[in-house]
Amino acid sequence: MKQNLALFDLDNTLLAGDSDYNWSLFLIAEGLLDAKTHQERNEQFYQDYKNGCLDIYAFLEFQLKPLSQHPKKFLDALHLKYMEKVIRPMMTKKAQDLVNQHKSAGDLCVVITATNSFVTKPIAAAYGIAHLIGTDPEMVNGEYTGGVTGVPSFQEGKVTRINQWLAARGQQLTDFNKSYFYSDSHNDLPLMKLVTHPVAVDADATLAEYAKQQGWAVISLR
Repeated sequence: MKQNLALFDLDNTLLAGDSDYNWSLFLIAEGLLDAKTHQERNEQFYQDYKNGCLDIYAFLEFQLKPLSQHPKKFLDALHLKYMEKVIRPMMTKKAQDLVNQHKSAGDLCVVITATNSFVTKPIAAAYGIAHLIGTDPEMVNGEYTGGVTGVPSFQEGKVTRINQWLAARGQQLTDFNKSYFYSDSHNDLPLMKLVTHPVAVDADATLAEYAKQQGWAVISLR
């Protein structure tokens, strides 16, 4: 029997909140970023994302720069604190149950997110999902440079990245009997249109309307 593929967006889908946006707020709260300059730009980028007009490279320059200002060892310790204080309260039982359902069915489970993999890999692991496709921060000699490696997994970039990831495994999307993609955001429509079972999760207005027109499944994990 063919295996099924279950793809999960992370922010505002599996999580009842946004790990990227809240990472900046966390760094401000920790006294590692200047509140005034950072908070304003963080809000603007978040609005651009929601409006579908985010300049991903400008955002990544903003978001990845703080990683280049601290040793990785320090950042890893900081992330543990972030997980406990901010992320775990956003992890819902419904989301975990959904992941467990796919895992127990033997489906290949992957978190695919525009948020950088430094922030998201431990979150995917906390859900028990071994595979993560995130936007990859550049590293040189084991430290972050503030740059990005490869294609950001954002909008059409998610299609590129899942195709690359599957190809590296000797697979393609059409190899799966069923392919699911759970997302809250209209930014994910390029990939949602390619899977056999797109599911709108606590969807934004644009995605909710599109899902309704297409007769897609609509659920809440809150």
